[in-house]
Amino acid sequence: MSTTGPAVLPISSAQSVESQPPAATPAVLSFLSHLTDSVRNGLSQRRPWAELADRSAFSKPESFSDALLRVRKNYSYFRVNYLSVIGIILAFSLLSHPFSLLLLLGLLCSWIFLYLFRPADQPLVVFGRSFSDRETLGILIVFSVFVVFLTSVGSLLISALMVGVGLVCAHGAFRVPEDLFLDEQDQPSTGFLSFLGGAASNTAAAAAAAAAPAIATRV
Repeated sequence: MSTTGPAVLPISSAQSVESQPPAATPAVLSFLSHLTDSVRNGLSQRRPWAELADRSAFSKPESFSDALLRVRKNYSYFRVNYLSVIGIILAFSLLSHPFSLLLLLGLLCSWIFLYLFRPADQPLVVFGRSFSDRETLGILIVFSVFVVFLTSVGSLLISALMVGVGLVCAHGAFRVPEDLFLDEQDQPSTGFLSFLGGAASNTAAAAAAAAAPAIATRV
C-alpha cells in the first residue's frame, strides 16, 4: 500500500531587486573622448619649436606700435605653440603646489560627477540626507567660490597666466615675423583666444550633448 506525501505547493520566492539607474560612465567617457580629440587636433596645428626659438630672427622693435604688430602676426602663426607654453606654465605651477592641485581637481570632479553627469533620477544622498538639484547646485557654487577666491588656487592660476602671457608677449614683440607665411585657412583666426575658443566650444558642445538628458529632466 503506497502512501503519498502531502502535496507541496510551489512558492515563488521573488526577491525585490532594486533597479539601479545606469551610471553616467558613457557620458563621461564621451566627454573625455571629445576633449582628447580636440586637444589632439589642436596640437597637430603647432609650428616647429625650432622655428619658434630661432635666435637669428630676434631683434628689438622700433616702436610700441611695431611691437604690437609683431605680437599680432606672431600669435597668428604660433598661437598653438603659445597656448602650449601657457598650459605648461599652468601645469608646472599646479604640480609645484600639490594642495592647490588637489583642491582644483576636487572642484572639477564635484561638478562632473555630482551635477553634470549625475543621473537625474538618482538623488544625491550624503550621510542619509537627500539633496535636491537646487541644493546641490547651490553647494557647488559656494564650494567653487571658496576654492577660487578664498584659497591659493585663484592667485596661483592668475599669477601663472600672467607669467605665461608675459612670456608670449615678450617673444612676440622681439620675434621678427617677416619670414613667417600664414596659410589661407589660418588668416581669419587672428583673435587672441581663437584656437582655445574653438577647442572649448567643441568640448562644451560634447558635454552639453552628453549631459542634456539629465539637465532636461531636472529642469
